[in-house]
Amino acid sequence: MRIGELARRAGVSTRALRYYEQQGLIEARRSANGYREYDEADVRLVAEIRSLMAVGFTLEDARPFVECLRAGKPSGNACPDSVAVYRRKLAEIDAEVRALLARRAEVASQLALACPGCVFSKGGEP
Repeated sequence: MRIGELARRAGVSTRALRYYEQQGLIEARRSANGYREYDEADVRLVAEIRSLMAVGFTLEDARPFVECLRAGKPSGNACPDSVAVYRRKLAEIDAEVRALLARRAEVASQLALACPGCVFSKGGEP
């Protein structure tokens, strides 16, 4: 299939596909007339990339998942390198949550100082 069909089937722009190719995440074969050609496996690779990006992974994070699929595994998360990315990302998210909770506690403390005696709901409204 050509780039336009892959873009339509994968729900991405042709520009995104060219970028994924530039980053080495997908590989186009060239037809005799120079058009990019893709196959069904590329639809799966792009779907994997998009699903990871939808939950906050970067393109570089997606690389082990793509390599896992290229190695013939049934899922991009079936390889140790993919599991390592999941673990690292989860640790990053946990750190972000802790930082947000600390910021929330500080703002709640400042709000309590600004409004002594007020009773606040979970959302911070009196």
